[in-house]
Amino acid sequence: MSVIETMIPPQPAPPEAMKAYTVQRFFGRALLGVWLAASVGVFMIVVDGWDPAKFTKYGPSFVSGLGVTLLLVFCSVSLGALISLPLAFARMSKNRVLSWFAYGYVYFFRGTPLITQLFLVYYGLGSFRPELQSIGMWWFFREAWNCALLTFTLNTAAYQAEILRGAIESVPRGQREGAAALGLPGSIAFFKVILPQAMIVALRPYGNEIILMIKGSAIVAIVTVFDLMGETRRAFSRTFDYQMYIWAAILYLIMVELLRNLWAWLEARLTRHLKR
Repeated sequence: MSVIETMIPPQPAPPEAMKAYTVQRFFGRALLGVWLAASVGVFMIVVDGWDPAKFTKYGPSFVSGLGVTLLLVFCSVSLGALISLPLAFARMSKNRVLSWFAYGYVYFFRGTPLITQLFLVYYGLGSFRPELQSIGMWWFFREAWNCALLTFTLNTAAYQAEILRGAIESVPRGQREGAAALGLPGSIAFFKVILPQAMIVALRPYGNEIILMIKGSAIVAIVTVFDLMGETRRAFSRTFDYQMYIWAAILYLIMVELLRNLWAWLEARLTRHLKR
């Protein structure tokens, strides 16, 4: 490149590109303004229609429903984690029977809606009351809470198994070979070398799964479990005040945001050695 060429200033962008960018920015700002105006409008409506008496009367019910939601999600995610480990091993097994069984399990619970699975357990198994009574299991399936817990556990176990399987398979093969070269037994190498690295990879998907379970737990209100959404529906049926659902939405949003921040902190804490 000659000296004359280096002294030539860069050419401005074509008018068409500048115009397109300006139009996009205009519409973006317009949509942002509409969103802010709508948010302010909803906030003003809520403030204007705020009824302290209703909040005092139904507030404890919302707190009780929130506790039921958190308990359901915690128990189902914990039990699902226990089931997901052998399920992930079965998915990676060379035994075709185990592999195909695990594949069918994961395929069904990931491929069908959660509400359908809940209805199959609560209403479907409920139609086999004599058979369940004969084997002494009716006490479990007659309770909506137990059916919801079973459904959510089976559902999240399928998702967690796929998360764990993908994380384990993402660990480089050299880690296994290095552990074998050191003479570590297979079980020790897995739990001390492979699994810790896999859990770091699976950490973010696990957080997403828990968030989905929190939001999906609202469907248990349909089968008379008085979780947060169940208490919201009951309060709305007595007051016909749409603010009941706004309160529920705010509580769900708070739960998700707290979990998101907790998971971000946990991920930063566990991966701090990778950022040095």
